Amino acid sequence: MFQTLGKLFKSPPADVLAGWSSVGVDNRQVEIFQPSCETPAGCILFLHGHGRVGLNENRVFSQLFQHHNLVAVCPDGGQSWWMDRVSPEFDPCQSPMQWLRESIIPFIESHWKISTPQIALLGVSMGGQGVLQLAYRYAREFPVVAAISPAVDFHQLYGHGLPLDSMYASAEDARQETVVLNLHPLAWPRRQFFCCDPQDADWFQGCTRLAMKLSSSGIMYERDFETSAGGHSWDYFNHMAPAAIDHIVQGLNSVANEM
Repeated sequence: MFQTLGKLFKSPPADVLAGWSSVGVDNRQVEIFQPSCETPAGCILFLHGHGRVGLNENRVFSQLFQHHNLVAVCPDGGQSWWMDRVSPEFDPCQSPMQWLRESIIPFIESHWKISTPQIALLGVSMGGQGVLQLAYRYAREFPVVAAISPAVDFHQLYGHGLPLDSMYASAEDARQETVVLNLHPLAWPRRQFFCCDPQDADWFQGCTRLAMKLSSSGIMYERDFETSAGGHSWDYFNHMAPAAIDHIVQGLNSVANEM
């Protein structure tokens, strides 16, 4: 299942981007950030957006991973929306969410001896809604989650010729699987944070709708809907990176203290 990690474990890099390496899991590319310390403090599973932009060339996130001594695992899920539904663009039989739980989580456990609930979730855009979906379905496994500009109302893109069209029969079919309509009042991630730029025309309303649903259900969460730094863009994602990583670090510390 796993290819050799090879250069993954190396001496402290002079350039923080040198901490990245690429491996194969089930013949799919996975980018790995290994901090210079041989014993990491924790692990982040990062889910990318629809543009499939990872973090291996991102100095902002890389420096934060290094500073907090965190491993980051960033799999390529195509444009599958990270749902628990088969996406022909991803795999004809296995859903991307199944793959994360059945292959990526065991990969992390095998190589770093870090297991849930000490694996935090982080995502942007499509991946932001993906980590929320994963955390709400498996709240005990993933109690720590941070979503930047999550595309909560992803059903709005149905009918635009995207792989999403092959996953659902209609926009309403897709809407029924949005995280807003699948909250469980007794099973939710205990340490969740999400944020969205108020200038994000596509996804801001969905994020506020999620916040209202959480509040009305008495579910605890943290949010930032005030900070503006470029709309739905990497300028904003990078600007919010420190807040998201701080939330994750505090959450992982709390989980460790409870164990």
